[in-house]
Amino acid sequence: MAGAGSSAADSIAVLTCIGQDRPGLVNAIAETISAAGGNWLESRMEHLAGQFAGIVQVRVAAERIPALTAALQALPGLSVVLAQGHNGPEPQLVPLTLALLGHDRPGIVRDVTQALTRLGVNIEEFSSSIESAPFTGEDMFRATLRLGLPEHVSSDEVQRVLERLADEIMVDIRAEEAV
Repeated sequence: MAGAGSSAADSIAVLTCIGQDRPGLVNAIAETISAAGGNWLESRMEHLAGQFAGIVQVRVAAERIPALTAALQALPGLSVVLAQGHNGPEPQLVPLTLALLGHDRPGIVRDVTQALTRLGVNIEEFSSSIESAPFTGEDMFRATLRLGLPEHVSSDEVQRVLERLADEIMVDIRAEEAV
């Protein structure tokens, strides 16, 4: 949904939504944003367990945010939260992408994210799934993480910490520096 250029009065807003999945749901959200003069910038949306969940970054005139919020919240069968974003620059962190694969078990996400938090690493994007292992059919946990490393933390240090954890929880780690 490309829109007109932005003005100084435009604000960035982030909306999160969840509701029973149905045809036309994304279109209803898009029409509501457009009717408020908003511009759909970025989004991540997915069907999970019969629900449709998403997050959308929108540029909209600051004075239209209350009306946009009310219109989105009025969409039937959809829970929506709109939060004011920041127009300013993000802190400069070194990007790093991690791919994890291992036997699934309760607490695996907690353990990986806890190790990253202790290093001061920011998790900027996290996606995961459970899949069946070939031949055995065992549940395998797969995750991809896009991270922001503070200047004092190297990708080698992240890999070392997670490899120690990987021995404990049987997770293979492939670190790739983002470009």
